[in-house]
Amino acid sequence: MNAFLGQTNLFWQAAVFVLALAVVLLGILFQRRLSLSQGLVNQLRTERDATAQRQREMEDQAKAERQTLFNSMIEGVVLIDRSGRIQLVNQSLEKQFALSVDVRGQTLTEAFRRPELTQLLARLESERNVLSCEIEVGGAQIGYFEVTAATVFDREGRAQGAIFVSHDLTRIRQLEHTRREFVANVSHELRTPLSLIKGYVETLLDGAISDPELSAKFLQTIERHSNRLTNLIEDLLTISRLESGQITLQMRAIPLRPFAASLIAELQNRAKERGTTIVNEIPEQLHGRADPDRLEQVFVNLVENAIKYGRAKGRVAIKGRTLNGHVELCVADDGPGIPAEARERVFERFYRVDKARSRDAGGTGLGLAIVKHIVQSHGGKVWVESGAGQGAQFYFTLPV
Repeated sequence: MNAFLGQTNLFWQAAVFVLALAVVLLGILFQRRLSLSQGLVNQLRTERDATAQRQREMEDQAKAERQTLFNSMIEGVVLIDRSGRIQLVNQSLEKQFALSVDVRGQTLTEAFRRPELTQLLARLESERNVLSCEIEVGGAQIGYFEVTAATVFDREGRAQGAIFVSHDLTRIRQLEHTRREFVANVSHELRTPLSLIKGYVETLLDGAISDPELSAKFLQTIERHSNRLTNLIEDLLTISRLESGQITLQMRAIPLRPFAASLIAELQNRAKERGTTIVNEIPEQLHGRADPDRLEQVFVNLVENAIKYGRAKGRVAIKGRTLNGHVELCVADDGPGIPAEARERVFERFYRVDKARSRDAGGTGLGLAIVKHIVQSHGGKVWVESGAGQGAQFYFTLPV
């Protein structure tokens, strides 16, 4: 009996031990599975975060590439979303409309305060055509822009917003203005001598030709204005060829002092009419590289202007020096000078500082424009320095 009880106790002890061991093993197995599950969850979470990060980076890169593409465009671009808010503006448009702040998120009215743009956007809601308008933008300089607008649709044909493209027309409008001004000036310059010539011819035909003294005077006037027309046409042809690059320069080294001296001798008669003294102050050894015929045009135009607009019985000086690898030449007078507001425009075609005096003194109004083009075709530059009552100094440079 005692032996049976001993065996029973051993059985239960073994069973308890086995059960405890099983519990421990199950716990270890559960802990391991729990760790594996947690690791898998962490791995999945990490991969999800990495995927989201890559997606954000791809989206940011796409936005950056899109912005770079838009910024590289010459035309200004604005993208509008369905709610009418600005989503993108490129650098060209910011420059065109002088935007100083970020306008993304604003409406067209808030950003630009241009009713034309707001009206275009309103029309797009009812019309599916490409619309456009022209806008004048003021400021330090006036600009003209053609704005084209179109609705942006998704694949299902639903409106997703709008795109506005602004094309700069400023240069075209300036050229149109220059052309109109040029035609008007040429017409005026031609009309004046033609009217005078016609009037004197009619007077001669009406009987004045029988008066020798009067007819001689009229014919001299006709000849003078005919020469004026000839000079105008020659100057127009010259500036046209210079601007189109049709004139080939025959460059050679020129001793500048004797070159200027020969021109001074030819202009002495005109200088004597106003009692003007022309002084050659160019150094003896100074040489420049230029086309002799074109350089003569430059000197003659500048010296004739100095004689006409300088002080009566005054002094005109021709100077020269070598400076920074170039020859700098100057024609200076002691006249009333040129106002500050006119110094930047004196080289424009037909521009006259004193219109009444210029017409009386003659000339075509193209002389300084021709000077500018000739000097620039030599690779030089031309400018004027002047002060009230201090005369005018016209400078230009040539290659050594």
